[in-house]
Amino acid sequence: MEAGRSMRRELYVNKAKAELGSLAERGVVTSGNAFSSVLFVKGAPNADELAGARPLSGADGKALRAALTALGYTPEDWCAMLAVSRDGAALGADLLREAVAAYDPATLIACDEAAAQALREAYAEQLSRLSDFDEALLAPGKVSRVLGMRVMNLGGFEAALADAHEKQVMWARLKRLPPLGAPY
Repeated sequence: MEAGRSMRRELYVNKAKAELGSLAERGVVTSGNAFSSVLFVKGAPNADELAGARPLSGADGKALRAALTALGYTPEDWCAMLAVSRDGAALGADLLREAVAAYDPATLIACDEAAAQALREAYAEQLSRLSDFDEALLAPGKVSRVLGMRVMNLGGFEAALADAHEKQVMWARLKRLPPLGAPY
């Protein structure tokens, strides 16, 4: 019985490696735990990220990971993706949707307005069906439900780190996304 579980686990890992490898070959840039429940999408990478640093490897990532830990997430329960390739070209809507589907997060967080706009384009049909106008627009701080995911636009996390008040606004927004309970 244990051998069967081990074989299934290996198949899942191999499937994920193939999917994520294919995405990387097509310009999708990611970092973090591919099996996490939280996926951060950053649309306006900083100079270090465009030069090859992993997404959210700077002060913004450190602050986001600390916030998740304070909310009760495990330290490794996050993944990050750029909404642009290393050369700064926007990922197409279809590729972005495919990448999000491959990571299959329970919670999808746009770190900035550029990421929110990319998600609006990728999920336009689903967002148009939401009855709350602010949720449909991915207004900063609103929690939307899209294809079973909680989706939030933080509205400029990296820029907020320079202002004490704006950091508090970001913290208040993140507190709306506590860890979900076990799926059983």
